[in-house]
This record gives sequence, C-alpha cells and structure tokens, in this order.
Amino acid sequence: MYTDCFKTFFKIGLFTLGGGYAMIPIIESEIVDKRKWVTKEDFIDILAISQSCPGVFAINISTFIGYKLRKTRGAICATIGTALPSFIIILLIAMFFRQFQDNKAVAAMFRGIRPAVVALIAVPTFNLAKSAKIGLANCWIPIMSALAIWAFGVSPILIILLAAIGGYVYGKFIKPTE
Repeated sequence: MYTDCFKTFFKIGLFTLGGGYAMIPIIESEIVDKRKWVTKEDFIDILAISQSCPGVFAINISTFIGYKLRKTRGAICATIGTALPSFIIILLIAMFFRQFQDNKAVAAMFRGIRPAVVALIAVPTFNLAKSAKIGLANCWIPIMSALAIWAFGVSPILIILLAAIGGYVYGKFIKPTE
C-alpha cells in the first residue's frame, strides 16, 4: 500500500501543471473515483483542512490523504511522492535555465500553458462550490476578486484580508439574523 500511495502521488505531482489547485481534479479522480481510498465527503473535508493549514496546498492534501490511509508512514509516502517530481523538475530547470531563458519556443510554450492552468484551477473551484451547495448568487465574490487582482492590480493580500473581515461580519452579525 505504501508503494501504491507513493506512485500515485508521484504520478499526480509529475503530470500536473499549475500547482495545488490544478491538482484537485486529478487527485479527486485518482483517489476518490478510481481507487476509492476516500469518499467524496471526506475529500471535501480534506480540502477544507488543507486550505486552512500553512504550507503548500498539494502537499497538505497528500499528507492528509496518506495519513488517513496509513497513518504517519502513509503521510510521509504521499508527501514525498507529491513533492519529489517538482523538486526534480526545478532542479533540472535550474541546471539548464541559462541555456533556455531566451528561447522563443520555450516562452511560447509557457504562454500556451497559462490558459489551461486557469481552467484547471477554475473547474475544481466551481465543483467545490457545487458540492458545498454554494449558490450562483455567491459566485460574484471570487469572480470580482479575480478581476480586481487582474484588471486593477489589487494585492491578493488585500483581497484575503477583506474576505476575512467580510466572513467575520457575516458570521457574527448577519447569519444569526437569517
């Protein structure tokens, strides 16, 4: 089981571009749908806990899933499996970066990958909203936040602070009256 856990997360880490949020649909497909290691409900809980913990989102997800499967050793196998491909790739890029930094084909390839990464992040966001039963009326918040960051250069830190304040006000004053 440890080997399966390591290989599964290594494969996910190796073939996913765009970071932790882009990994969500692949992890879900592999862990929930294909291998049935955790239920859909447990996966949503793991995502919520992973987001609230400091550190790399994909590493947090893999650590929690590994721990759920095989306790500490499972967490270590899943974590190393997720982190190792990125470490190897970054090491190789660092070794050869000077040779390729001005290559137009490489720059074009990365420009072409960007829209796919955006889609890989958007799809799980909407799927999670649907699973958490968040209505379309509340989708304006992340959309407006993304637009403020992109179009007006608003700092993501400011968006996070405003969201925290808004969540506090809603939970403290508005929700109790609903």
